[in-house]
Amino acid sequence: MPTYSVGPEIIAFYSETISESDRLSSSADGVLELIRTQELLRRHLPAAPARIIDIGSGPGAHARWLVKDGYELDLIDPVPRHVDEAAASGFRVSLGDARALAAADASYDVALVLGPLYHLLDHDDRIQALREAARVVRPGGLVAAAAIGRYASLFEHVATTMLTVDRVRDAVADILVSGIHEAGRKGFTSSYFHTGESLAAEMRRAGLDSPVVYGVEGPAWSALKATEQHTGDSLIDSRMFDAALTAARLAEPHPDLLAASSHMLAVATVPA
Repeated sequence: MPTYSVGPEIIAFYSETISESDRLSSSADGVLELIRTQELLRRHLPAAPARIIDIGSGPGAHARWLVKDGYELDLIDPVPRHVDEAAASGFRVSLGDARALAAADASYDVALVLGPLYHLLDHDDRIQALREAARVVRPGGLVAAAAIGRYASLFEHVATTMLTVDRVRDAVADILVSGIHEAGRKGFTSSYFHTGESLAAEMRRAGLDSPVVYGVEGPAWSALKATEQHTGDSLIDSRMFDAALTAARLAEPHPDLLAASSHMLAVATVPA
């Protein structure tokens, strides 16, 4: 198998620019993402105890609740800072790349790929990561993959008002066309933004069966973010948060609203 390396700009971003350990707990839209990811995964996960490999785990935001639910977890991440933080929290974690897993074939019941697709700009690399996830899961098991929505950056930078800045507007315009964001153009690192159709197609191309794609945060996350940003008040325990969560749940059966979410979650099965 080829040797892969993660771009140094991605390692630097997660080591020096942001703290991934509190991204899903420090803002209302982050908590909305966490709650919705939890409830969507819980619909599809096999009963605990089942073996889960959390690929691109970060410092363990999802591992925390999965362990509480009774699952057996192994964490893999390419960022040394994340590996150190996850180990300090007591998780079984190792440094690794989603495209070349050390795990044996069919050794898990579930593979979670909740971060790697964000930062694999090359189509073949994304397919390789999904194929590796499928390889290490038993036949009939589950692969769940998260992606950033193609229009997330547009909605986010209305909420922050940064869309009025020329360099940000130009970067967002390019993302809308190509799905690609180059490191440093608007404060994020190298990243790829999916459409729902492209995410499902990549799951199928990787050999997975019957992918279903969900919108995670729903259509009101950017209003939540804008209000929190411009009032300075936390909205995590607010009626507006409850309304945004309700909107995300109501939007699920309506494919036209999928594109309004900041993130998408695809679930599919490994062929028997």
